[in-house]
Amino acid sequence: MRLRHPDGSLLHLAYCSNVHPADDLDGVAAQLERYTARVRERLDVPSLGVGLWVAAPAVADEAAADRLSEQLRKLSLEVVTLNGFPYKAFHADVVKTDVYWPHWAQDARREYTKGLARLLARLLPDDVEEGSISTLPLGWREGWGPAEQEESLRGLADVAAELERVHRDTGKRVRLALEPEPGCTIETIAQACEALRGLAPDWIGVCLDACHLAVQFETGEGAVAALDEAGVSVVKTQVSSALRVDDPSSEAGRELLAGFVEPKFLHQTREIVDARVQGTDDLPEALEGALPAKDQWRVHFHVPVHTHEHTTQDELVDTLGELAGGAAPRTRHYEVETYTWSVMKDAPTDDEGLVAGLASELEWTRDRLVALGAEVL
Repeated sequence: MRLRHPDGSLLHLAYCSNVHPADDLDGVAAQLERYTARVRERLDVPSLGVGLWVAAPAVADEAAADRLSEQLRKLSLEVVTLNGFPYKAFHADVVKTDVYWPHWAQDARREYTKGLARLLARLLPDDVEEGSISTLPLGWREGWGPAEQEESLRGLADVAAELERVHRDTGKRVRLALEPEPGCTIETIAQACEALRGLAPDWIGVCLDACHLAVQFETGEGAVAALDEAGVSVVKTQVSSALRVDDPSSEAGRELLAGFVEPKFLHQTREIVDARVQGTDDLPEALEGALPAKDQWRVHFHVPVHTHEHTTQDELVDTLGELAGGAAPRTRHYEVETYTWSVMKDAPTDDEGLVAGLASELEWTRDRLVALGAEVL
């Protein structure tokens, strides 16, 4: 979905396809017809954006990439951003910390990202020059040391050089966006600024995930100010909302939280204790007593962005205001990323339910951007 910012900039609104399982590009194309085209029809828009997730083994299949490009054209869909965070098997029965592997100190991560850049350059619409790829924030914190840090920064510099070559060869400018996430080597905006300061700023910035920001009790205003000071750009944002429980020690609060315990994904949990953010790597640990439960809990569980009760939707609204409400947009790429539909307690039981849910999220986000002055095209 395209919108026009008051300054004339073109804003792209999409949802992330990592909600749909697909192991290869033909599988991605099939999911676009099964779900995404129906979301577009439900929204009644001439074109709908989709942020693709492509598993590593599928990236180099050029023939399938051509078929996917034709499918996008046929279904009136467009791609300007890729989610390069999960490497593969994102829909395995258990994902947890496997999603952070391989990390940026390993060759496989940089080669995967280079392949994504070349794929995105092929898929970008003819009238769009710039694309974005979000990626993991170097790696999971455990086992990470100076050697891994040094090697990961070399890997990022190598990818930046490849992005420059892609631009020279294709005329398409693809940028990489590290996505701070709780529990990772880079989990806060301050850590992102420290790692990225001066590192290929024309090609590498951050993906501001609103759920992750809220879980860490950071604000959009503070994030943008810190990134500006460090000279780090917001390449894309993931429009997302976290689970929020104000009284986690109450019977009602614990019952609500227990309803979000599931075995597939990691649900980092945070609380402010003695004016500092403390947390656990997963929700069950918090419920078993690893957090004092004396104040509000925020949980890394991506909940539908149009839902207000027990979510960080207010924080999401503030973040969108910082990104799209000023004289010029901080980023032009807005990707709704609620990948957890299948593990929610009240998850849709059929295709129609999921299509309706995705459309509602996009409608809500569109309306927030319009309220900030954008015009739907």
